[in-house]
Amino acid sequence: MAEAAAAALVKVIFQKLADEAFKRYARSQNIHSELKRLGSTLSQIQALLNDASHKEITDESVRLWLNSLQHLAYDIDDVLDDVATEAMHRELTPESEASTSMVRKLIPTCCKQFSLSHRLSPKLDRITTKLQHLEKQNPGLIVKGEKPKINTNRRNETSLPERDVVGREVEKKKLLNQLLVGESSKENFSILPIVGLGGVGKTTLARILYNDTQVKDHFELMAWVCVSDECDVFKISETIFECVATENKQFKDVNQLQIALREQFMEKRFLLVLDDAWNQNYDDWEILVRPFHSGAAGSRVIMTTRQQDLLKKIGFNHVDNLESLSQEDALSLLALHALCWKY
Repeated sequence: MAEAAAAALVKVIFQKLADEAFKRYARSQNIHSELKRLGSTLSQIQALLNDASHKEITDESVRLWLNSLQHLAYDIDDVLDDVATEAMHRELTPESEASTSMVRKLIPTCCKQFSLSHRLSPKLDRITTKLQHLEKQNPGLIVKGEKPKINTNRRNETSLPERDVVGREVEKKKLLNQLLVGESSKENFSILPIVGLGGVGKTTLARILYNDTQVKDHFELMAWVCVSDECDVFKISETIFECVATENKQFKDVNQLQIALREQFMEKRFLLVLDDAWNQNYDDWEILVRPFHSGAAGSRVIMTTRQQDLLKKIGFNHVDNLESLSQEDALSLLALHALCWKY
């Protein structure tokens, strides 16, 4: 069966990606991020294989989709074999490695350009693009027991504001005052929660605040991160670092990454938006915010969320929910969009 073959191949790929020597070499060749992206997409597809095993016999589209996955998995395996072979060569004795280094010094600079990274990065990008396309072509497969996705485009959220926003003047004024002045706190940073039902406008309000001229002038560092239903402390911290740092760096673990983040925030007043936070794990939160304590007094973290459990754990006994637009503002918004559709 095509599903069994594809599943076996995917399993082998993940075993290779998990090998420590493989990962060390990938980082040294600056292809770690490409492999990470490939693995993330492949994980999404892997979750669908169980459902595919039940449908491939009766559904031709599922069988064809599995065949495409199988062919692509072979391509991925070939590329990973190249990396694994090079990684194995790297694991030489110190004496052999020293000899290899001496030989490398004799190689002309023009020839060094044809490194593993130069050869494989474009190939990895092409394969990942094909894999993402295959994921989008999902022939109706689902993950058993999976929670329904609230918004499948959530990861495309940005800090840039919409062209036209109606209402929220009262809420903006209140929150702007808390951002720029706020209450005194023992901590260098404080949380500013925006809580409400889905679609009520939490992210829109956060964007209005984030892009306000006074806010941009007030804070030295600013970062926007869409958290969504996955709360990977490493990924979130990595995204924050990319927003505030002036140089690109590769990190081996959360500890190394957060030390770098702490240095970035040191004695600087920052604003961080954690958009659409779902995770209620207090331990994850404690790890995530450790670098924030190095920031200057007056730093703020805006958190948009539908959940109040975590907020209660960190000291918010009562939070006012963001209400829907007034009837007048809602009608104005409807009229505005109607004009856009007309013209």
